[in-house]
Amino acid sequence: MVLKFLLIFILDLILTQIRMLNYPIKFTPILKEKIWGGEKLATILNKESNAKNLGESWEISGVKGDISVVENGALKGKTLNELLEEYKGRILGEKIYADFGAEFPLLIKYIDAKTALSVQLHPHDDLAKERHNSFGKTEMWFIMQADKNADINVGFKETITKEDYIKHLEEGKITEVLNFEPVKKGDSFFINTGKVHAIGAGVLLAEIQQTSDITYRIYDWDRVDDQGNARELHTALAIDAIDFEKKDDFKMEYDKTPNQSSNIADCQYFTTNYLPVKGSITKDYSAVDSFIIYMAVSGKASISVAGNTEEIEQGQTLLIPAENKEVQISADNCELLEVSVSR
Repeated sequence: MVLKFLLIFILDLILTQIRMLNYPIKFTPILKEKIWGGEKLATILNKESNAKNLGESWEISGVKGDISVVENGALKGKTLNELLEEYKGRILGEKIYADFGAEFPLLIKYIDAKTALSVQLHPHDDLAKERHNSFGKTEMWFIMQADKNADINVGFKETITKEDYIKHLEEGKITEVLNFEPVKKGDSFFINTGKVHAIGAGVLLAEIQQTSDITYRIYDWDRVDDQGNARELHTALAIDAIDFEKKDDFKMEYDKTPNQSSNIADCQYFTTNYLPVKGSITKDYSAVDSFIIYMAVSGKASISVAGNTEEIEQGQTLLIPAENKEVQISADNCELLEVSVSR
């Protein structure tokens, strides 16, 4: 009899562990005030904050000091790191866990730039590892809203020498050699490591990037904070990390057929698809050994796993653990970004 109860207890424990991951997981946003931030994260994306310079909402983060915490369901209150340590490949995907262990490979954000961000770039993996014991930072942007005449900086107008770059920087004329691109809702850009870039004033976007907070700031529009202090520049560090070559490899094109996943970006770090949903669809991820992230860039939808449903609306994000291979999505009209990692 004791053995019977013990077996029942163990079976129930196993079933409980299985059930723990069979729903869409939502994390509490980590909100960041920035000198260039605005009000759109609150007024358009409904983030709960009274800050007037709210610049970023970190939706899913494994960055040290900013670890996401589960907001819903059976795992509510657990940190992302605790989930990875406990569930390993079941939540990440077996190959991803083999490569990253209990480190989440992506950082997922929404960004509002009331004024332009600094002109910056990010180092590649090898340089970031050598200097900062960190991953590099390849990223992509999806424009959710843009004010009239809004633009971004991506790369240089023409290939430039290191010497000419330094000359323009020292003379305060770096903007003369930068490439600026007008933006509108639905535009998407891929930012390779080494490429100088800056989000312009009036732009609200979704960002998918490697888990890294390493940024080399090269120009900050001569602005100062409330105490009259200029932000730190990383001129020397940036020199060896910059790609001085003009490359038209940043504007991404994609199909907009309803209820179909259309690839926007596909690299060794992440895969991002555009998924517009009208009505009800079922996604089969049996061939994908990865978690799935949904970012709602417009509208709202109901997302279900094993009969467990979570609502998602513009500016929200959900994580589907890797062991769940079928997801149902229902919406009148919703645009999702569908993010995974291919290994």
